[in-house]
Amino acid sequence: MRFMKILHTADWHLGKKLEQCDRTDEHQDFLDWLIEKLRAECIDVLIIAGDVFDSGSPSNTALEQYYRFLRMVKDTCCREVVIIGGNHDSISTLNAPKALLKYFNVHIVGGVPEVFTEQIIPIHDQQGELELVVCAVPFLRDRDIRLSISGESNEEREQRIKQGISDHYHRFVEHITTYKEANVPVIATGHLFAAGSTTSESEKEIHVGNLGQVHGDHFPAEFNYIALGHIHRPQLVNRMEHIRYSGSPIPLSFSENEDKKQVLILEFNGGTLVSLVPHEVPCGRKLIRIKGDLESVKRKLLALEDPGLKYKPWVEVQVETATAILDLDQQLAQIQAAKPFIERFFPRQNRVRRNKTLDSIQEELALKDLTPKAVFLKRCESKVAEEEFPELMKTFEEALELMGQK
Repeated sequence: MRFMKILHTADWHLGKKLEQCDRTDEHQDFLDWLIEKLRAECIDVLIIAGDVFDSGSPSNTALEQYYRFLRMVKDTCCREVVIIGGNHDSISTLNAPKALLKYFNVHIVGGVPEVFTEQIIPIHDQQGELELVVCAVPFLRDRDIRLSISGESNEEREQRIKQGISDHYHRFVEHITTYKEANVPVIATGHLFAAGSTTSESEKEIHVGNLGQVHGDHFPAEFNYIALGHIHRPQLVNRMEHIRYSGSPIPLSFSENEDKKQVLILEFNGGTLVSLVPHEVPCGRKLIRIKGDLESVKRKLLALEDPGLKYKPWVEVQVETATAILDLDQQLAQIQAAKPFIERFFPRQNRVRRNKTLDSIQEELALKDLTPKAVFLKRCESKVAEEEFPELMKTFEEALELMGQK
């Protein structure tokens, strides 16, 4: 069996905007770069571990980018593509062209299929010999892994979800034993939150509180590699080299401003993983976050230098202030005149005042900044003791999750 190369990527979020600011060009630059990477590295198999799109109803532009990319893959040496659905993806949108794309060796698993073994995708070489098996597990929704039980506690529900995820992966063991005996490598995918992972502000919590946070030892040892999506920072799970998040290819929020974006390239010799190398994705636009009081923010902004990238940087300015700064936009405009390489500021005024009421919070924050979770947390701060927060937040998040599944 010859050497085989696989590229693992995830969390593209095509169509994603940053406060209505378009990211299409940045995404297209990544897709163009990825095509060249497939060629240069002679990649055999491409795995996209969920959240291809940012919305369940992607724009025509996002769909066009996706299908154009898949068309261009066929002009490279990459022979097979495996795509799973993430929590942002619509199962029906991904699965709609499934039968057609399979003719082009593009395998789609948008959601858990009715027939369990349809998640098992055999990959053959050009001579027709089996060289890889992918257990393509998409984002697992509650209905895929457990039945609700009336009256169960949060702890019981947490255990049931974790056990349900673990059981789903362990169901593959009986189906892959013969492949393992034949020294065929087996890769699993997943789109989930593994315990210990460090997140950014752009990830949507897909299970309640700690629910669904699986550990590395929840996965069967039979998998040679587990390609994960959902967490936007590239990282290992429980320091296990073969269980990894590739991370998102472009920074999707200002909290990712220091992340080095990457894809992962694996190389197998028979059933042995002989190489696993991260390849950094070129950064097209710098997202910069500046914090502090007004004077320190001004000093930091005036000290910024042009990063010299393809696109001008965007700067989030978080000003800590006791009173509203009415002319903040004008002051930032003056700084921008001195720093013309900055394309746009995203100003935030963080009021440093204790014992705020919910009404005052609403006056201070723009509507786009008020999420249901933020409003509920502020309400808790004004009405209940701090030690009661965890249980209340779990219950509230459970309600949000259930509403999102209707």
